[in-house]
Amino acid sequence: MKHQRVMIAGGGAAGFFAAITCAEQNPVAHVTVCEATAQPLAKVRISGGGRCNVTTACAEPGEIARHYPRGGRELLGPFHRWGSREMAAWLAARGVALKAESDGRMFPVTDDAGTIVGCLQRAAKAAGVLVRTRCGVQAARPGFEVGLTTGETVACDRLLIATGGGKAGGGWELARQLGHAIEPPVPSLFTFQLKDPRLAGLSGVSVEPVEVRVPGTRLRERGPLLVTHWGLSGPAILKLSAWGARLLHDRDYRFDLAVNWVAPRAIDQALTELVRLRAEHPRRQVAGGNPFGLPQRLWERLAVAAGMEPSRPWTSVANDVLKALAHQLSDGRFSVTGKSLFKEEFVTCGGVRLAEVDFKTMESRLCRGLYFAGEVLDIDGLTGGFNFQSAWTTGWLAGRAMADS
Repeated sequence: MKHQRVMIAGGGAAGFFAAITCAEQNPVAHVTVCEATAQPLAKVRISGGGRCNVTTACAEPGEIARHYPRGGRELLGPFHRWGSREMAAWLAARGVALKAESDGRMFPVTDDAGTIVGCLQRAAKAAGVLVRTRCGVQAARPGFEVGLTTGETVACDRLLIATGGGKAGGGWELARQLGHAIEPPVPSLFTFQLKDPRLAGLSGVSVEPVEVRVPGTRLRERGPLLVTHWGLSGPAILKLSAWGARLLHDRDYRFDLAVNWVAPRAIDQALTELVRLRAEHPRRQVAGGNPFGLPQRLWERLAVAAGMEPSRPWTSVANDVLKALAHQLSDGRFSVTGKSLFKEEFVTCGGVRLAEVDFKTMESRLCRGLYFAGEVLDIDGLTGGFNFQSAWTTGWLAGRAMADS
């Protein structure tokens, strides 16, 4: 084995896992993690509301890859080598058991992100990884001569950029210095801002399943939807925002949103059920005739928007009003006027161009000895542990490759 000098820019999930993998694979390598902040693994600590959604219960590589609006094709092969099953086994071997929740998210059984952080830190220490905090990498030249934020200049044989997405990490600038192109960054995983009288005062109301789409595009998603005080959120909205990240950015987050509250029913199917309800319960009040199981307040708002009075009997509802209600239920239109970030999650669409990276090793195709892992790449996944899984996978691949002399 060779005394490789391995430097890792970024002390997040991908950087830490790459460091551990490299040091365990090559015990005589000198592996250093440089973290610009005082707190490594910060995103791991706060993810999942402090519980850490560490990976997904999806085990089949093709199924995992389908959850990445960008990077899924490139990650398919890597997931065959190191996927969610391997990650869960790695943690279990170090005393960390995981549990799968009904939506497929996996958390430590302790429900404490500190369990994952502690495991990674212990593994890094045991493998001999040196972790330097308040010490970022701010410049690099092929070779590698690396400039640190402490004022030092150091040399290394292998350099991994794993600073995450966004300008704060500085990884994109490092990649540019070493000849790489950066796909323009735009937000992914965001909620929709809108004001509409049909939703006023309904914050907290949840409906499942709902289908949402952007008319005139191919963007269409289905899942739970949550009304918030600023507009709409929930898995259906987040998935739509991720797949449509660039298109919605180009529209300045101003677009029409079609909502099918009674999916999978189309307008004609919803109308058929309403006609049947009117025929079978002519004297029942509109407010009490909710055949779709929608939250009561939402049902009444949609009925009013269609021109109904909730206190009137169904027998008084004209055919054109029934059609209007069917449209409100199956194809309601809302005007989105902006976006909001989703809790503490900040996922970026954009980053190091994927064609410039070898996904067998995560090595640069342009600069020998340079590697990438995690969200510094133009990779982003949906919620549910997928962004962490791509960090573990790309970190593992890079770590093994850097250990190889």
